[in-house]
Amino acid sequence: MSPNISAVYVLIILAFVGIASGKFPRLAMNRASIALTAAVLLVVLGGLTTQEALAVVDTETLALLLAMMIIVANLRVSGFFLIAGGRVLSIARSPRILLAIVVLVSGVLSALFLNDTICLMFTPLVAEMARRSGRDGRPYLIALATSANAGSCATSIGNPQNMLIASQSGIPFGTFVLALGLPSLIAMLLSYWMTVLMFPSEFRANTMLRQPVGCVTADAEAGHAEMSPYLMYKSLAASALLLVLLLAGVRTSHAALIAASILLITRRVHPERIFAEVDFTLLVFFSGLFVLTAAVARTDAFAMAMQWLTPHLQRPGGLFAAAIALASNLVSNVPAVMLLSPAARAMANPQPAWLMLAMASTFAGNLTLLGSVANLIVAEQSEKSGIHIGFVDYLKVGLPVTLLSIAAGTLWLGIIL
Repeated sequence: MSPNISAVYVLIILAFVGIASGKFPRLAMNRASIALTAAVLLVVLGGLTTQEALAVVDTETLALLLAMMIIVANLRVSGFFLIAGGRVLSIARSPRILLAIVVLVSGVLSALFLNDTICLMFTPLVAEMARRSGRDGRPYLIALATSANAGSCATSIGNPQNMLIASQSGIPFGTFVLALGLPSLIAMLLSYWMTVLMFPSEFRANTMLRQPVGCVTADAEAGHAEMSPYLMYKSLAASALLLVLLLAGVRTSHAALIAASILLITRRVHPERIFAEVDFTLLVFFSGLFVLTAAVARTDAFAMAMQWLTPHLQRPGGLFAAAIALASNLVSNVPAVMLLSPAARAMANPQPAWLMLAMASTFAGNLTLLGSVANLIVAEQSEKSGIHIGFVDYLKVGLPVTLLSIAAGTLWLGIIL
């Protein structure tokens, strides 16, 4: 560390406080700008050299994120999410069936695509259906967020922290699914039942929706004037190829880049249209975060903490899961994964630790409304539809779902690994 050690510590603390809250008072900053600014200032203060800062940026993870966002952007532009969401959700004829479909669609699609994207695309649809059918939109939107987090745990491409773990650990796609598929399903079921239990007046037995929700489909399709069946089929084919490559053992980032590259070879859609849909802010956030967490790992305080923790974390059991959950809710799940990666890597058998890290950090995102980016997306998009999701509204579902799903996941991984 540099002679400016006190300034480095203060900067790191301020940066993580800003990242956890997503902003600083009176400043128009978001998580990405906070992380990048902190990274630059850490280099200026001597927390890392320029060469060290560049070296710690995991370009493979960034490439994987970029590739997945290109695939999702093509699906979005083609109208796939509007059609799929509208048609599947129009099946519902009662509040409980509607909730079950929201949980199922959100969880399954989040396992195949980024959970943040699924929440971004489906929040307006779910809110509109609740409005048209005269129902309280809060429980359906809360379930959308919790099931998206739960389902995304099942694969190495479901959320940013799993992508990071997959790129650093080299765990195959199939191993991820076999190890975390059942805990994800259990967490989805918990999302459903806890939502029903915590909103009893909304889900009384034998209650029917006041009007069919099938009309949402037509409205959604009519509002998407540039829908492209050709692009939709091509995007679905590329997504299928991605899954085949992953199941065949191709490295996650390589498989995603191949699928994304195929979609960029086109005469019908200008690349500017696709790149405009890519969340480059997320890539900037990750880049800054790599530098920030590397600086933390070089501090004496972190070394002392790891020295104390390591004897207690020799195997990935309940204590390790609890530490992950706590860290994930203090600094958010992606920074927590970055900070705890050295502990997982140092274990005699690191694969169970990596899988525990993926499971606990993802499920911990369901604890509070601020626990994951997916939750915040749902909350912010809901406000635009006139539905306010309060902190306590979310907590009464998220708290039991988180505790029970982490307990179930820890027990399952302890049995199979």
